[in-house]
This record gives sequence, structure tokens and C-alpha cells, in this order.
Amino acid sequence: MSKAEIKHLNSNSPISNAHKLLKFCYFIMVLLLAACGNDKNNKSTQETKSNERIEEPVTETAKVKTILCFGDSITAGYGLDDVNEAFPAILQKRIDSLGYDYTVINSGLSGETTSGGKGRINWILNQDIEIFILELGANDGLRGVPLSEMRLNLQAIVDAVKQKNSKTTIILAGMELPPNMGQDYTTDFRQIFADIARKNNLEFIPFILDNVGGIAELNQSDGIHPTAEGHRILANTVWETLEPLLKK
Repeated sequence: MSKAEIKHLNSNSPISNAHKLLKFCYFIMVLLLAACGNDKNNKSTQETKSNERIEEPVTETAKVKTILCFGDSITAGYGLDDVNEAFPAILQKRIDSLGYDYTVINSGLSGETTSGGKGRINWILNQDIEIFILELGANDGLRGVPLSEMRLNLQAIVDAVKQKNSKTTIILAGMELPPNMGQDYTTDFRQIFADIARKNNLEFIPFILDNVGGIAELNQSDGIHPTAEGHRILANTVWETLEPLLKK
């Protein structure tokens, strides 16, 4: 038998066919492994990019500053149909319309005296305050509280605010009394606010009810608490002192 015939027989033998099939299977396996490897690499790349997106630094939004109105029934909006008619809410609307990053908090309490304010000030100061509007003293005057006591209470409140944060700006809102309280008492009462503002270098509103107090149509039936229209005028009075501070 010739060599060619022997080669032909060998090529058609079961062993040879099995060998070829094994090579083919091996080849297919290599292709599958390569494909899996590429898919794995693609997934790994995608996961890496995903992780990179997650780990990107997040830019913090600007912190909104707080204006706190600390006062009595005038600040609280006593007698109004809606607390949003009180001057703190009116200030908030104006601030929002001008795009300032401030939140106005109404911390008014009807019937509050300077003594009561002194008692709750530390609790109120459990928050960061940029501007502190102090409107207290009217109830002291109407009740005939000794003016020396009222002076000490107002000073204690100012001291507490400054001790909490020396950078907090304080606006002191002055008040006046009706003449039936006696000339000496009403004069000394008015002077206390001016003295404390000057002593502590505070922003000062001499009379928060300017152009409202004593005008019947701008006050409720008790003749003391402003109507909704009275609060709009009151807000304008406060705004004259407040707006320059916001611009800073």
C-alpha cells in the first residue's frame, strides 16, 4: 500500500475525526472565553464610570440666613384674620420678591413682657440667627412695670443674643405710650430704647408704630393692635432699617 493510500485512510479514521472535533471545540471555547472577557471588561468599565459619577463632589446650596422677629402681640399679629397679614410675613414676601436668601421667623407672643422675653430667649437662640429684631416693652409700659426693671430685661436679652453670636445684627424697635400713662413715665419709657440702642451700637427704629399708632382706621377696635393695613405700614417702617442690612 502506497504512502498516499495510508495517509488517506488515516485522515478518515475515527481517531483522526475525533482529533479534529476536539480542535474545533477548543477553538469555540477560546472564542467564548474571549467574548466573556470583553463583556466583563465592558461591564467593569461601565461600573467604574458609574462609580466615578457617584463620587463626584456635590456642590452645597447656599445656606439661607434667618431673620428672627422677637416680640409681643404686635409681632404675633394679634387679632388679624391671617398671620400672613402680620409684618414678619409681609417682610418675607418682599424679601422673596427681591431674591434675598433669608427666612423670616415670627417669634411673637401675645402678652409678652420684657421679663417673659428674657425667660425664653435662651430657647429661641438654639438656632443660627443673622438678624434679630427685638420688639418688646409695650406690655411693660401698659402695666406700669418699673422702668428700671424693663431696662435691665432688655439689656439681658441683647447680651444673650450677642453672647450666642457676636456677629448677629440686632434691630431694636422702640415703642411709645399713650399720654394717659403720665408725662414723666412716657418720656422715660421712650428714652430707654434710645439709650440701649446707643449703648450697644444697635440698629434702631425709634417708633415701630410710626404713622400707625393713634390712627383709628389703622388699628383694631382696641385702639392698640394694628389692622392688616396698619401692618403693611409697619412693615415699611421696619424695611427702611432692614433693607440696607440685606444688601450688605
